[in-house]
Amino acid sequence: QVQLVESGGGLVQPGGSLRLTCAASRMTFSIYRMGWYRQAPGKQRELVARINSDSSTYYADSVKGRFAISRDNAKNTVYLQMNSLKPEDTAVYYCNAEFVSLSYWGQGTQVTVSS
Repeated sequence: QVQLVESGGGLVQPGGSLRLTCAASRMTFSIYRMGWYRQAPGKQRELVARINSDSSTYYADSVKGRFAISRDNAKNTVYLQMNSLKPEDTAVYYCNAEFVSLSYWGQGTQVTVSS
């Protein structure tokens, strides 16, 4: 069974940085499109960033220029580097893996941006 485990969340002040990590197991990681989503209280889950198997990337407009997604196929890991964090970035961040009709989710990691 595919397993995705996120880590790296926490409390950070506005303007600070965090790096989220998603470790994948029991899957052929390199063929999957990997994504980071987030869900704030009372809001729908939204796509933050995505990286395809060819390492092409997509970012939501709200995080362009501040966040960077990357992957290490040798380590079965995807990262989300988050810089210049804002209070509106506060949410639970989820890792997602997609391949054709298959889709898997991690359990989420809380990111809180507050002074």
